[in-house]
Amino acid sequence: MRLTGLLLGAAAVVALAGCSSGADTRAVPATATGSLERLAAEVKCKPNMQTDADEIRQALCKNGDGRFILATFATDRGQREWINDAKDYGGHYLVGRKWVAVGDDGVVSALRGTLGGEVENGVDHHAHAHSG
Repeated sequence: MRLTGLLLGAAAVVALAGCSSGADTRAVPATATGSLERLAAEVKCKPNMQTDADEIRQALCKNGDGRFILATFATDRGQREWINDAKDYGGHYLVGRKWVAVGDDGVVSALRGTLGGEVENGVDHHAHAHSG
């Protein structure tokens, strides 16, 4: 599976989103399931499809909370491989069963209030800076 272009898209959204540290204390609902379109409807975004393949469907989304990537996967393994590779780019990931949303901390927290799921964080490159 060729994920490089997809990962660069995720990195671009993370870079566009910037860094924020907003905390959301809303109760977390049961984790949503369904198609990319169903998940997008739940969070009130019209998905701008970037990839529509058998193994992954990925779209750029924007709603009142901000911009994010929403992706659905054919297999759990494909999802985990994508997340593990994408985490090298940093960012915040909301992970559900065969889906992931990627955005800044505030967006991911807001999405979690609707979609449920678990938050995973990518590598913080600022924390790994080397001093000479």
